[in-house]
Amino acid sequence: MKIGIIGAGHIGGTLTRRLTALGHEVAVANSRGPETLAELAAATGACAVLATEAARDADVVIVTIPEKAIPLLPRGILDGSAPGAAVVDTGNYYPRRDGRIAAIETGMAESRWVAQQLEHPVIKAFNNIQAQHLLELGKPAGSPGRIALPVAGDDQPAKATIMQLIDELGFDPVDAGDLDDSWRQQPGTPVYGADLDAEGVRRALAEASPERGAQWRA
Repeated sequence: MKIGIIGAGHIGGTLTRRLTALGHEVAVANSRGPETLAELAAATGACAVLATEAARDADVVIVTIPEKAIPLLPRGILDGSAPGAAVVDTGNYYPRRDGRIAAIETGMAESRWVAQQLEHPVIKAFNNIQAQHLLELGKPAGSPGRIALPVAGDDQPAKATIMQLIDELGFDPVDAGDLDDSWRQQPGTPVYGADLDAEGVRRALAEASPERGAQWRA
């Protein structure tokens, strides 16, 4: 697949490495310009591009930047992606970093807010695993103790695409419901950072509370 990645931090850089190794055609962008991604591009074979070019003809676009930066993205940044492209939000709301986002503070799921800012449906995935674990802990399907990752979204074909990609990366995808259910995998919930298997992820999602803990509130 052709995959565009907007953001080259811990998760964005890791996905660039993993997805190119699997044979996908990856274009990666950050806020500082493609020249700052020369080392990553040389190491992986990914194409470093401007953020406004990352989605061009892409089957999958992964947006992996701080929540506070989402509204600063150029309007129409997803224009030019392939018809039916799956757009992934990997982000988490960290008030100490992002400042106060009123809609999230009053109960809106983080990724529902992101979808509104982007004016495009998104799939919530890759937000609950550490980048190093995403890089190193993938296993073949059927392996004992294979880590599972929750995937939430309203667009079922797009969700299926991302679940397939997660399986390719060496993790069991777990359908976590629609986008309004994605709060169940936000920071502070039982599945966040837990590296559970598929059964454990389903149990953790079911046990999640919608009340945000004090450390996750502004």
